[in-house]
Amino acid sequence: MFPETHKSFSYEDCKATADWLLAQTDIRPSVGIVCGSGLGGLADMLKDQVAFNYKDIPNFPQSTVHGHAGRLVFGTMKGRPCVCMQGRFHLYEGYPIQKITLPMRIFKLLGVETVIITNAAGGLNQDFKVGDIMIIKDHINMPGFAGINPLVGPNDERFGVRFPCMSDAYDRDLQQLAMEVGQELGYGDFLKEGVYCVLGGPSFETIAECRMLHILGADAVGMSTVHEVIVARHCGMRVFALSLITNLGVMDYDSEEKANHEEVLQMGKHRAEQMERLVSSLVNRIEPNNNYI
Repeated sequence: MFPETHKSFSYEDCKATADWLLAQTDIRPSVGIVCGSGLGGLADMLKDQVAFNYKDIPNFPQSTVHGHAGRLVFGTMKGRPCVCMQGRFHLYEGYPIQKITLPMRIFKLLGVETVIITNAAGGLNQDFKVGDIMIIKDHINMPGFAGINPLVGPNDERFGVRFPCMSDAYDRDLQQLAMEVGQELGYGDFLKEGVYCVLGGPSFETIAECRMLHILGADAVGMSTVHEVIVARHCGMRVFALSLITNLGVMDYDSEEKANHEEVLQMGKHRAEQMERLVSSLVNRIEPNNNYI
């Protein structure tokens, strides 16, 4: 299986896709944005939009989840050229992990330097409330413990090194900048930071699993982001990531609470505008040469 899987996502294939996209638009993005469940409105903020349905892009996977539109949108945000994924791909959809992360490689070949990733997540930290926005400072890659990592298989040095460092996966300067921007916007009450844990899904976590993850140091849990972060870092792009806490993990056997996807989308709508403002303000402060103003 592996040789076939990797043959499908070679450097040449990624380059062909990137070249196809660059031929269709004059925008040369320096920032790439990934919209999580219910957070596709970020792409709607882009000016001078050129949009492509995933199904029309050579080699691109298709999004199958409600709340994920399935479009790649080029445009400008506060004058900065951006590309935005409206809808992403997950392990639970049945894709090989290399295909889930293919867009990150294409981002790199489009010229993207900074990737901003958003997701909807369940809160495990007892101090978190539904509607909090968590700046991700680190992650726990549960599928990775079982060998499910997007870098498994042959390594192409044109993308990055065989054994990339992950102790600096989330850019600390961008975290600091986001905190400052959040305070300026008056988001101090619901802007948090913490560790995100990824699981395979699609079933939500059991009570015992939530308790275990909390003991291990996870503040929030979800089914995305980490695989994309690993590939983005492998390619040398800087990463900033946000979780919208859309539900709280159930920790108590006496609780009547149950997690559900509709709840996730509803909270996404409720907080989306503030999250969009935070991201656009952050983009505005990132200089194209990776400096900050």
